[in-house]
Amino acid sequence: MARREREELKPDDGFSSKLVSINRVTKVVKGGRNMRFTALVVVGDGKGSVGIGTGKAAEVPEAIRKAEQNGRRNLVKVAMADTTIPHKTNGAFGKSNVLLRPAPEGTGVIAGSSVRAVVELAGIKNITTKAYGSRNPVNCVKAAMAGLAGLRTPEQVAALRGKAVEEL
Repeated sequence: MARREREELKPDDGFSSKLVSINRVTKVVKGGRNMRFTALVVVGDGKGSVGIGTGKAAEVPEAIRKAEQNGRRNLVKVAMADTTIPHKTNGAFGKSNVLLRPAPEGTGVIAGSSVRAVVELAGIKNITTKAYGSRNPVNCVKAAMAGLAGLRTPEQVAALRGKAVEEL
């Protein structure tokens, strides 16, 4: 498929994607070694929706395309307070822990490369993060997603408790 045709087939729905990592995996079989590639892609609209996807194929572009499609299927809505997050949170996946803290206006995104991709595509402009434990890109991205998925706005907390926001 030509590059122009591939761009025409791509839906223009406001989502952008970032490639976080590509890994070559090898399966040893009787006839030799089978090489494949896995891709980890973060997809987001910059307005609070973000998703991650993985794809595996014999060719890198095909693995990236599969990962993008998977990421669009796994979108999560992130609770935001203006340009930052409403409260401090911790996300964990495997041996990776990611601490996400809200930051004042003008701070920017202070994060490692894999967590930065998730945070920027979610539309968060001011945040500080710290990764503890394993810094494996796949685990860090999944830990960051777990942390962002656990965020709650004051309105959501008040509704869960059956109170007004002023009572909190």
